[in-house]
Amino acid sequence: MAVASNPKAQGAPSSRPLRPRVFLACRGVQRAYENGTTRNKARVRVYYVYMEYKTRTFNIPELSGLSATQIEVHLGLYAGYVKHTNLIRQKIAELAEEKEANAYLIAELRRRFAFEFNGMRMHEHYFEQFEGGAKEQNTASALAKAAEEKYGSYENLIAHVREVAGSRGIGWVVVYFDPAGKTLHTVFVNDHEIGQLAGLPVLLALDLWEHAFMVDYVPAEKSSYVDAFFKNLNWSAVEARFDATERGR
Repeated sequence: MAVASNPKAQGAPSSRPLRPRVFLACRGVQRAYENGTTRNKARVRVYYVYMEYKTRTFNIPELSGLSATQIEVHLGLYAGYVKHTNLIRQKIAELAEEKEANAYLIAELRRRFAFEFNGMRMHEHYFEQFEGGAKEQNTASALAKAAEEKYGSYENLIAHVREVAGSRGIGWVVVYFDPAGKTLHTVFVNDHEIGQLAGLPVLLALDLWEHAFMVDYVPAEKSSYVDAFFKNLNWSAVEARFDATERGR
């Protein structure tokens, strides 16, 4: 299965010329305007700048052990996270017109935002790893060296990811790199946001929500799904993420 790729889209704002809508209050009157000039600037307070995240497309070939239907269903769910990330931001912008009256609603939407945003971003990490088809680990890569320092070998890193993937519950196995500590961390993240390691770049993301595999596997066959994940993983994408963290230090 081939899904068209858009290399410019990063689950991020559109690359169109930036003309954000700015919600303003002036003498109690709410209005929106695009970048430019406005009269009585001294009386204008900016409440919120709204932009829209775009659903990415991915160049995913036919996979072994993961059907085209499974991937299509999963991509549709990812699009829902993008939609609701935008919806929450839009609703907060609208509710900000009456901040005091809507304070409770705004607070609850802000709490919900991390779930939707991380659901969007983690799925982008996930699908990127299948682009271009499966590629084996480069045992001479910088990531291989880091894996050897932390786990003894690349194979031991994979075994550890499999072990963490056996955790009960829904969520993700995430391998991070800590540039300050110069080490890898492998953790289980509940939902999409609970247990994320603050500020650390994601190297590998394994989706363990049932929606990631239940078209092809029943819950008791989760380990078979994990096998399929590693069989189709493009390790060069994972290694490139590590190289990017090294360059950014």
